Amino acid sequence: MAEKSGPLLIKRYASRRLYNTETSDYVTLEDIARFIREGREVQIVDLKSGDDLTRQYLLQIIAEHESKGESVLPLNVLTDLVRSYTTQAQSVVPQFLAMSFEMLQDGQSKMMENMGKINPMSSMPGFDAMQRQQEAFVKAMTSGMPTVPGVPPMPGMGGWSGPAREEDETAQGGEDLETIKKQLAELQAQLARMNK
Repeated sequence: MAEKSGPLLIKRYASRRLYNTETSDYVTLEDIARFIREGREVQIVDLKSGDDLTRQYLLQIIAEHESKGESVLPLNVLTDLVRSYTTQAQSVVPQFLAMSFEMLQDGQSKMMENMGKINPMSSMPGFDAMQRQQEAFVKAMTSGMPTVPGVPPMPGMGGWSGPAREEDETAQGGEDLETIKKQLAELQAQLARMNK
């Protein structure tokens, strides 16, 4: 799919049908999932009210995949997510998830880079598509995460700037999987303390 500027606008009609404004035809949830896997940003709006329905439809796509046995989210993670909506941790969870997914993406990207250097699989058809799909997945999972008033964004999240971000970027080259695991464990411990 050719690279387009801005998100692909999908309009939802009163009949709940979804209309692709670029191709002037109706699309399904599977079509939208395919656009996202191909690296497109998607925005779904209600035609009448103008409300942004993107989050609702992305959650529906995830729920359909999970119900078909294509599980990505372990049961304990889903349970903790449900709990986070009714606890004080609610304000921390979005930033924690965003940072965790970014750390996962960074670790996987480094692994894929290293595989490309030493692995002949990188020249196989579909290898680049797999990398783009992984990047699109993480981007979709971390986009739109709200910030907490009075709390600065966590390093690695969009909008973070300044010396700490620059130092982080230069130090990333030397990080390994063990460092990332340690950071994730520390974040989980902080979250656990906040739940008490």
